[in-house]
Amino acid sequence: MISNISKRYARAFFEIAGEEKKLEQYYNELSQFSSIVAENKDLGGFLANPIFDEEAKKKVLEKIIGKLSLSKMTINFLNLLIDKKRIDVLPDIETCYRQLMDETLQKVRVTLKTAFPLSGEMQDYITSNLKKMTGQAVEVTVESDKSLLGGILIGVGDTLYDGSIKNQLNNMRNLLGEAR
Repeated sequence: MISNISKRYARAFFEIAGEEKKLEQYYNELSQFSSIVAENKDLGGFLANPIFDEEAKKKVLEKIIGKLSLSKMTINFLNLLIDKKRIDVLPDIETCYRQLMDETLQKVRVTLKTAFPLSGEMQDYITSNLKKMTGQAVEVTVESDKSLLGGILIGVGDTLYDGSIKNQLNNMRNLLGEAR
C-alpha cells in the first residue's frame, strides 16, 4: 500500500515538474537515484535509519549526486526528503509520480513476456494494436520467460492477457481433471 504521505510528496514534486515542463526529466532523475538506493541495501538502510543525523546523510547524498547529473530541483527534493525523514518512502514516491505522469501524458506501460525473442515487425504489430485498444501511447517492455514454452503474456496496467502455451496446457489439465 502506498501511503498518503508518499502521494503528497509525489504530487508536489510532480506539480513543480509540470510548471517547469520537465515531467519526464524529473521522473528519470528520481528513478535513477531511487534505483541506486534500491540496488545498495546498506545505503538504503543508512538513509532510512533515524540514528544517523541529517548532515551525515546529506554528505553521502552529495557524494552520490556528484556522480549523477541531477537537476537542482531534484537535488533539493531529495534533500527535503532527508530533512523531513521521508527518504525511506522514495520508491513509493517514484511509483506515484510515474502514475501521475502516465495519466497526464496519456501513456500506458505494457510488459510483454515471451518464451522466444520477438521480431521487430511482430513487436510493432502488437504495440500498434495495444495503442488502438487502449487509446493511449504505449511504452513496451519485452522480457524473455522460457517457462511460458511459447505464446505471449501481456500485462497492461493491472490487466493480464495470458496467451501462453503453459497457460493453455494448465487449462487443458484442469478440464481433464474435472472430466474424471
